[in-house]
Amino acid sequence: MTGTSGPGPVDALAALEAAARLLAQARSVLVVDWPSRDVPVSLTFAGFTVFVKGGPRPADYSAWELHRGEPVPRPLGHEPGHVDLVYCHRPSGELPAVIALAGRLGARAFWWQTGLASGGGRDPSGCWAPPEESRRARELAQAAGLAYVDGVYIADAARARGTLA
Repeated sequence: MTGTSGPGPVDALAALEAAARLLAQARSVLVVDWPSRDVPVSLTFAGFTVFVKGGPRPADYSAWELHRGEPVPRPLGHEPGHVDLVYCHRPSGELPAVIALAGRLGARAFWWQTGLASGGGRDPSGCWAPPEESRRARELAQAAGLAYVDGVYIADAARARGTLA
């Protein structure tokens, strides 16, 4: 689906359902950058334990949690000991290091979002990637033993998780 001029509605629904099933198997998510605050907020509201890597230093981690009904970050100060899924909104050249981090943290899945629309323009919920970059990212993730998603906006899948069978 990634790299086409745009999925049809049936393909898009199938991809969203597959992504929602993958999320159903996860309890914790490490977010490595994001295109909008919608990503950690939606994951937190969906009940995930959400960690965010907020910079290059080893202590640049935070945990998101609900406080008085609103998602808020709190400094963690260290990388989490384990996560089920790593979500990444970084350039393709940075993916090998992020995939290595996912492996080190025991993740079972890797989710990449480019922030690009199918025409290549910026879009906070955009998941289009050039076909060669998508193929390479998938191969890197699979070589590390990780399930791979890149054609679905993770916040949409988190919101849909409870509504899709």
